[in-house]
Amino acid sequence: MIAIDLGSNTIRAVKYDCATNTKLDEFERIIKTADKLSETNGITDGAIERIIEAVNDIKSRFNINENEKIKAVATEALRAAKNSEFVINKVKEETGVEFEIISPEMEANYVVVAVEKCLERCNYENNNHFLLVDIGGGSTEVTIKNKDSVLSESFKLGIVTITQKHKTPEAIKFAIKKRAQKIKTFLDFAFNTLRKPKLFVASSGTPTSIAALKLGMTYSTYNPSKINGVKVTVDDLDYWLEKLMKMEMKKREELVGVGRGDLIISGIYIFKEIFKIAKYKECIVCDDGLREGVAISKCKMH
Repeated sequence: MIAIDLGSNTIRAVKYDCATNTKLDEFERIIKTADKLSETNGITDGAIERIIEAVNDIKSRFNINENEKIKAVATEALRAAKNSEFVINKVKEETGVEFEIISPEMEANYVVVAVEKCLERCNYENNNHFLLVDIGGGSTEVTIKNKDSVLSESFKLGIVTITQKHKTPEAIKFAIKKRAQKIKTFLDFAFNTLRKPKLFVASSGTPTSIAALKLGMTYSTYNPSKINGVKVTVDDLDYWLEKLMKMEMKKREELVGVGRGDLIISGIYIFKEIFKIAKYKECIVCDDGLREGVAISKCKMH
């Protein structure tokens, strides 16, 4: 089973063995799908080319044949873009892979599946009762899972869109504070409805980058299997925020990836704000996210 997740900043894919429930191979590339989206309301020609190139590279890397089951999903950037239908058709025409634009609810449910598996593998108790935060390029999903109940909300607060709209760290910080009020309202309601979980979990680029830096990894030495289960605190966020902001962009991108140097700062601000609102001391990071959730779910169906 091949699962592809086309995000607002990154495309991620996994080759998954349904029989053994294991990853055979994985792929990740920064392609900036949502580049200039807040200005143009559309996916640019350059971004479309980067998507097509990445999908073709995934096909050759995973050695995909005609009988291979592929499930490809797209999230906030394509949900928001006025030319999303054109993009989907163009990508299918050039690669043979058809993407489905999924709803925020479906996205959250897939990530929940992956995170539950991650917590289980890392031997965390209460692995079916947690707060999950997924900070994306175009939106942030906040989800509470308690046994079979899932409450989720998608907020138009993404690292690409907020960074491109507001030019200085101060302006970005202020915009995040303002928009995070809606997250607070949702969490007050969710904690009352499904009880506040003991576990706070984060999936996606910003949390995994901080976890990697904490373990002494850079973008080129990043090892996803070592990230699952790592704990980060607000002190870790403060430490790396200060360190990264003092660095030249080139050095910063060596640590977190080319095209992510400015975005990581916005991501840390969002992450810090959610920490503050939700009042947790630490957060468990899972590299497993949407692509793994899609693969696991589709394996169960087949």
